[in-house]
Amino acid sequence: MIGMDVGSGDRMALGVLAQYRMATTEQMHRVIAPEVRIEQIRRRMARLRVEGLVDRITLWQAGRTRAWFPTSYGVQLASEWPEMRGRRPSRTVSDPTAVRLKAGHTLTVTETALVFLEDARRRGDVCQPLDWIPEVHHPIGSGEAIIPDALVYYRHGPPDSGTGAMLRAFVEVDRAAMGPERLAAKLSAYERLHRYAPAVPGPGPTLQEPAAEEWRRRYPLFPRVLFVLDGTGPAGVENRISALHAGARLLAPSRFLYDVPVLAAPLADLLHRGPSAPPGASRASDSGFTPRCSPTGRRPWPCSRWTPNGPGSRPSTRAGGTGRSANASRSRTPRCMP
Repeated sequence: MIGMDVGSGDRMALGVLAQYRMATTEQMHRVIAPEVRIEQIRRRMARLRVEGLVDRITLWQAGRTRAWFPTSYGVQLASEWPEMRGRRPSRTVSDPTAVRLKAGHTLTVTETALVFLEDARRRGDVCQPLDWIPEVHHPIGSGEAIIPDALVYYRHGPPDSGTGAMLRAFVEVDRAAMGPERLAAKLSAYERLHRYAPAVPGPGPTLQEPAAEEWRRRYPLFPRVLFVLDGTGPAGVENRISALHAGARLLAPSRFLYDVPVLAAPLADLLHRGPSAPPGASRASDSGFTPRCSPTGRRPWPCSRWTPNGPGSRPSTRAGGTGRSANASRSRTPRCMP
């Protein structure tokens, strides 16, 4: 009888690389098998390369670090697996020139994935390697779309517990390649996604039954939005968080900021203490994710939800809100309930 685990290590390695787009040997080791010696991962990747499933480039500016990426054959093979269905990346993912030009950002996104994977392992939560899905396309109308750097699925609490919570988050990894204002403009795009309801052929919806937003076809609740900041020092982080605050003020009186947690944190701090570590008491860049809507609020990222009035309130999950006036919406500060 053939063992059920035959080829499972190779399958996971190829699946992760096809989904993540790119990873160094050290990152592959941490993602798929941190309990084994890294030499086993090197041999596995070398074997997959001989089979034509993966290839590599050398990043000379990073101490000759080798970065692995899937070949077109590897992508084609992995996309046929049930766990990878519907997740086929673009054709450029297998082009060496495109890989080299995107290496900095793509490897930073992979490092961000490890922030969540390793934190879940430490806490006894559930976040598997394939629960990190880069570049999921979400239309927002007029031929436009928002494509977050990643969508992460994360179960807060042990898998055998009935008290856990299933969390989903859009992750935006910012390496200071764009100005703070352009970063803040992404909030407007997510607000559009939150209220976008495509036109449906046939009789239009009634006042009693408004058209459903597009995101409800995929998610029971709108995912949180997490900004991971890199490529700048503490002053730059503060400037970018301030820009996010300014961008948020432009969205009033939309219900988006009351229905959806939007948080930000420096990647360096997340790597040091993890996204669920208790945040510091003084500055936004101390540790953990900072609620972007509340300048003085400090909560770890897996909080339950944002509410305008505390535990007893039940805010609308629809973009249209509950009929409160714009002044009433602006007068309440969203906060994250533990």
